[in-house]
Amino acid sequence: MKIKFLRPNGPGPFARFTAITLGLAALLLTSHNAHAAFGVTSSGGYYTVNNGANLVFMIKQSGGDMTSCKYKGVEYQDQTKPSHVESGLGSGASISATTSGNNIIITEHSSTWYGSGNIYHYLVVQNGVDNIYMATYVDSNGGGELRWLAYMDYTVSSMPPGMAERDQTGGSLIEAGDTFVLTNGPDAGQTRSKYMGSQMAKDLAVLGAPGSGIGVYIAFGNRESSSGAPFFRDIQECSESTTLGGPGYQNVIYNYLYSGHEQTESQRLNVLYGPYAMMFTSGTTPSVPDMSFMYGLGLEGAVAASGRGKVVLNGINGMNSAYTYAVGFANTTAQYWVSGVAGSGSGGCECTGIKPGTYTMTIYKGQLAVYTGSVTVTAGGVVTLHPAITGDPSTVATIWRIGDWDGTPLEYEYGAQQTDGFPDINVMHPSDIRMSWKPVTFTVGSSASSFPAYQWRDENNPITVKFNLTSAQVAAHNVTIGLTAAYSSGRPQITVNSWTSPAPSSSSQPASRCLTIGTYRGNNTTYTYAVPASAFVSGANTMTISCISGASESGWVGPSYSFDCIELDN
Repeated sequence: MKIKFLRPNGPGPFARFTAITLGLAALLLTSHNAHAAFGVTSSGGYYTVNNGANLVFMIKQSGGDMTSCKYKGVEYQDQTKPSHVESGLGSGASISATTSGNNIIITEHSSTWYGSGNIYHYLVVQNGVDNIYMATYVDSNGGGELRWLAYMDYTVSSMPPGMAERDQTGGSLIEAGDTFVLTNGPDAGQTRSKYMGSQMAKDLAVLGAPGSGIGVYIAFGNRESSSGAPFFRDIQECSESTTLGGPGYQNVIYNYLYSGHEQTESQRLNVLYGPYAMMFTSGTTPSVPDMSFMYGLGLEGAVAASGRGKVVLNGINGMNSAYTYAVGFANTTAQYWVSGVAGSGSGGCECTGIKPGTYTMTIYKGQLAVYTGSVTVTAGGVVTLHPAITGDPSTVATIWRIGDWDGTPLEYEYGAQQTDGFPDINVMHPSDIRMSWKPVTFTVGSSASSFPAYQWRDENNPITVKFNLTSAQVAAHNVTIGLTAAYSSGRPQITVNSWTSPAPSSSSQPASRCLTIGTYRGNNTTYTYAVPASAFVSGANTMTISCISGASESGWVGPSYSFDCIELDN
């Protein structure tokens, strides 16, 4: 049926009615499509923040938890667990909201953080920008785990984790409360853990997961207040059941600011962590936003660009053209680095935005420290250096060498092989069906990829190395074994033919798990064994490497270590 509007002559009642009707319709349509007003309101014990675009979220005024987070009108905050710093600030925290120009600032403060510490957590939105910018300050009494946890509703958003190995749903628990094995389906026997596939700190930019019309991401921001140097890995994202093995799923996105997970440095305190950001899109991965405006908002511990300096290296002498280098700066209050320095070049680079202070400067060949020195940075100052590497162990002449002196086991078995763009050892628990750790016999001259990256006392002990010597080479030699990490006092003892070395002491290492949580970074340690000439023979020789320890832990979490390099000197 067609409806025909008749237009009368002149502006009579019908014309006026039509104009009013169309005007109201246009107003309603405009109101429906327009974004709600930018601002923050307080009601019912909550602050409701509207960014004037697509994002509306609620912060509970008792404790500071984020209990609602709507993007384009759809609730993505999981309703069984709120998003918060660590496990929440508690009911004693004070929460306030202010508006400063185009910024809304939520300030959360607790004076009982880990006992008597002060923590300030800030959430900031800009008018029309679908990001929640954050920063977190902890004073000297507030030492302890520090992280931002965003619990997104998996079932609403259909956001799988960025990597299958981080999807913990549907698995059976095999280690601690965070590592699972699939027992059914085509992937039965594969392992899953929130630790797996984490990027190194130097590579952190934006990470998250796209879903159905939604993408929630973390821009990790400035890592200057975190710990662990450029190669440190930590939890970044996973999917998990709301109850172990039960219905309902969450996609959990983390920004770990400090943890005790194979941590090689102490926590930095009296500092501002961040800025960092939680970003919302229709599914596409966003670029890293400019967060420098945060330093002008009066946040506790903020240091503006004008209060920072830089270090310029106009060259590095002694580099190996086969490797990539990194330069790190660290003291008790900050860490910085520049990575991707080509060994085939001059080594010229610069590190900017450094807070004033005296730093230990470390040059890494791959991930192995081969130079350390000291540098003092002042506000607005420029320090120019031209260091020379003198501590590269690969310059020692050898009869044979297994692997590379690069601070990693990535040339070895399961380090050289990759899954989802990561070395297998970074994405699989060692019990994964796709791996097979067992005692092996390795012949010098074979590919390093057939030598095990890791050794456990209870899983692949011993490792046998076969090699030949000429009569002229039958003499006293040093055998050197480099480790990148060790756990449960694991350390290598060697036997050359019928001669056995004394049992070495265990190395100083972080106390947490390492090889089972996708990391091989600990405290690099070198063991040197003085082998007498009488131990060697002309022709075929056999050396065994045994993982020893007096610790009672067993299995995959028992005594173990990660190899860097093994060599017989000349």
